[in-house]
Amino acid sequence: MDYKSLINTTNLPKHIAVIMDGNGRWAKDHGKARIFGHKHGVKSVRSVVEGAGEIGLKFITLYAFSTENWNRPKVEVAALMQLLVSTISNEVTELNKSNVRLLTIGDLDSLPNNCCKELERAIESTKNNTGLTLVLALSYSSKWEITRAVKNIAVKIKNGDLLPNEINEKLIETHLQTFMIPDPELLIRTSGENRISNYLLWQIAYSELYFTEKLWPDFTKEDLFEAIVNFQKRERRFGLTSEQLKN
Repeated sequence: MDYKSLINTTNLPKHIAVIMDGNGRWAKDHGKARIFGHKHGVKSVRSVVEGAGEIGLKFITLYAFSTENWNRPKVEVAALMQLLVSTISNEVTELNKSNVRLLTIGDLDSLPNNCCKELERAIESTKNNTGLTLVLALSYSSKWEITRAVKNIAVKIKNGDLLPNEINEKLIETHLQTFMIPDPELLIRTSGENRISNYLLWQIAYSELYFTEKLWPDFTKEDLFEAIVNFQKRERRFGLTSEQLKN
């Protein structure tokens, strides 16, 4: 089915978040090492970013590496970091050609120095692009992000720059790493797992959730289009009743 033709481009989600899951299982199914799956997962990233740009999506955030992923075998982590560096280096030209701006969230100080330098170079190179904003969540977890926000707010209170009764949702949001972008309206997770895995917990409070059995290396822009069509069929009430929305 041509899902792209079914998309109402006047009612696109402003921001889509994606949990790219299933690279390891895909590799196992093909009798290969896990890194083989991660390498093929890069092709899916390209396809999804291309598709997002085609329909005019403004923001997409990809869960590329979680804080928990540091507990994986050292060989796999090292290979992932090298893949990250080479991929970003290879994709900067295409990002600029496609008018894509790159941003990152996460504990970047925990990444190897060469990764940080490559990311900084790519972010600087694409900062003036005005099309899709691609956000990579690297060494990221929502609990880490919220803990960091609480600590920063506590310091302001200790220094006398903030009163406890001045804390509200808006203030907390300004201390999150995503303060510069809208909250996701749609969260997609691949590989058949039906959980959030410590990802954007504050930001997805009212997101629509979409789970697919497809492993990430098999996920293409056509699957992205299908998820968006599914999203557009849903009634988003935000605590109201259907009748209230009609009035």
